[in-house]
Amino acid sequence: MMTPAQKRSGRDFSDLAGVRVVTAERLDDRAFVSAGIRTAAGLALTEQDDVGNIHAAMRAEEINSRLRIVIRMFNLSLGLRVRQLFRDCAIISDSAIAAPAFVQAALGDGAPTYFRLSGRTLYAASRADVAPSDVICDLSQTGPDGAPDVLPVVDRPGPTDVVLAVAHGERQTNGHARGTPLRKARPWSLGPLVRNLRQSVSRSLRIALAVTFGVLLAGGVSLVISSGEGVWAGIYQTLLTAFSGADASEDIAVQISQLVVTVAGMALVPLLTATVVEGLVNTRLAVSSGRLLTRRENHVVVVGLGNVGTRVIRSLHDLGVPVVAIDKNPDARGVALARELEIPLIIGDASREETLRTASITTCSALVIVSTDDVVNLEAALGGRTLRPGLKVVVRLFDTDFAERLQRTFSIGTSRSVSALAAPAFAASLLEREVLATIPIGRRVLLVAELPVAPGSRLDGRAIGEIGSAGEARVIALSALGEPRPIWSPAAERRLEPLDRLTVIATRAGLSRLLRLAAAPDDPIGHAVAVAR
Repeated sequence: MMTPAQKRSGRDFSDLAGVRVVTAERLDDRAFVSAGIRTAAGLALTEQDDVGNIHAAMRAEEINSRLRIVIRMFNLSLGLRVRQLFRDCAIISDSAIAAPAFVQAALGDGAPTYFRLSGRTLYAASRADVAPSDVICDLSQTGPDGAPDVLPVVDRPGPTDVVLAVAHGERQTNGHARGTPLRKARPWSLGPLVRNLRQSVSRSLRIALAVTFGVLLAGGVSLVISSGEGVWAGIYQTLLTAFSGADASEDIAVQISQLVVTVAGMALVPLLTATVVEGLVNTRLAVSSGRLLTRRENHVVVVGLGNVGTRVIRSLHDLGVPVVAIDKNPDARGVALARELEIPLIIGDASREETLRTASITTCSALVIVSTDDVVNLEAALGGRTLRPGLKVVVRLFDTDFAERLQRTFSIGTSRSVSALAAPAFAASLLEREVLATIPIGRRVLLVAELPVAPGSRLDGRAIGEIGSAGEARVIALSALGEPRPIWSPAAERRLEPLDRLTVIATRAGLSRLLRLAAAPDDPIGHAVAVAR
């Protein structure tokens, strides 16, 4: 279903075999009925409106109570509560699915495999690089033959093991978080002082200060030479003359030098006062508006703090990668998060060269552009490449064909489409394939999935310790019905109740087995999905 505006600006999918496009001004009962909702097996709601999607889902379930509903929502914590209002519902965030692709493209081949789950960033790493308290579970151990054994029984942990861990924002020592920490200047270093002066004081005031100091220096040198005193006595006499006046002298050369120093001193006092005031005011304005006052190095610049940008800066921060964020809208969704995490924030137009320079684009490690405007994204990408040839640029573009041509023509390293990244997840969820993420281990792939415990299923009443099996599956979290937060690493003796939701890491065979065990006895879909796995 599409609105007339969407049909004009988007693709007409009626040219695809088996696809019928229904145009409606709003999602009311009549529009749903005309789309065949009474006999439909599933419904995907993908509008960028959390409340509107919830309303549409409730309307659709009233018409067809056996409908499988997939809802796009940004607020996943709200989604977990909303999901319990429906018989068969899945909540998907397109930005949460797309964000890892942008982060991994920005960090390069050394980026860790990670995903967000219930407010946590989880990632795969070597055991030697993770604190024991941060380990969720073992993913693989090196066997006697040197090959990795996935989801092993923990009896011989070693430093080469791969584990699933929680990211807290500390930098990893294994090279996965590739940006280096921001350099801290020494307290006595002159460089940061000069840079801060240039950022917080206007150019005209800096010129006036320089001229005044030059005149004062010349007058001081002349006073030392004409008076014939030592260096220290000359400096003392110069400063005393500049700020408190000079004693009368009969020597013409000394008189001229004293006059020059006195006039320069009179001009210097208000200039210094103006410099201090302007610096303090500009610093406070910079803090409130988001302008940077210090130079950054080896950081990632993220342009656009909408749904995707918000999750990108959160993930980079959790992985310990220094970030600078840019958005022209001070009320953008990610602005509050950037300030909460103390991420340097610039409120400005990223298509302007001045904004990119303020973000230290010439010394960053990558530029990630994820605003919703393709034109702005293209301008920012080309502007960043102009300021720094060879810069790694990751840009969000909707049109796949245009993105491919852009990469070839302008050598833009990577382009991503959020809709293209998220579409397979919506399709899979409509088929009741609840895969949240994938973790490659050598030539094998582990699946992170969520599955509900159906009433009367073979999992109903069983202890969690009886579910997992070595080499096949491991339960990492349990969401009880009505509880807002999951239980991480639940106790092995905890018994499952109907409608509990398990988060598991499993092989394909292990997930198929769990799907069969979790399905209701009379649910043919559950068995069909398990076979399809």
